[in-house]
Amino acid sequence: MSPEQRAVEQTRAWVQQAVIGLNLCPFAKAPLVKGQVRFAVCESEDPRTLLDALCAEMDALVRADPAQIETTLLIHPNALLDFDDFNDFLDAADAALAELGLEGTLQIASFHPRYQFADTDPDDVENATNRSPHPTLHLLREASVERAVAAFPEAEAIYENNIATLEALGPEGWKAMEAACRALNLPP
Repeated sequence: MSPEQRAVEQTRAWVQQAVIGLNLCPFAKAPLVKGQVRFAVCESEDPRTLLDALCAEMDALVRADPAQIETTLLIHPNALLDFDDFNDFLDAADAALAELGLEGTLQIASFHPRYQFADTDPDDVENATNRSPHPTLHLLREASVERAVAAFPEAEAIYENNIATLEALGPEGWKAMEAACRALNLPP
């Protein structure tokens, strides 16, 4: 398996086991089951190359039929491995979104192996909601997000439910899930 294929499979395992399996995002299952999630990889270590890849993926998503590609996960296993660098890069990503005139059309969600929300400690359980096997930029269609939120009457409760789920799983349970996704040792 190539490094690119491995990054995709580890990320797909994380989506299946953590995001969908723990119901961290109640909107994630349908696009994955329908084959509407594009897993793209930028293997470059250079943030400028990553920004170019991000712009290309944003353009491709906007041009794609939503019935074919609903959302894109841009995995970058070699760039922005330091969370502070990754977090700083998000300003450039948002600026690119604006420069392309795609504000209100797309949004970017961020995931990282060492994700840390402001005012939390690195080991705080809520950080796991945005922890992925590799740094990843998730491109979402605004219209899809609006439809999903309208269909889920208590969308604001998702965060609280996620914290409760992760607290019940515990740090050791989360570490085991992360390790299984990286090793691709998953239940059938």
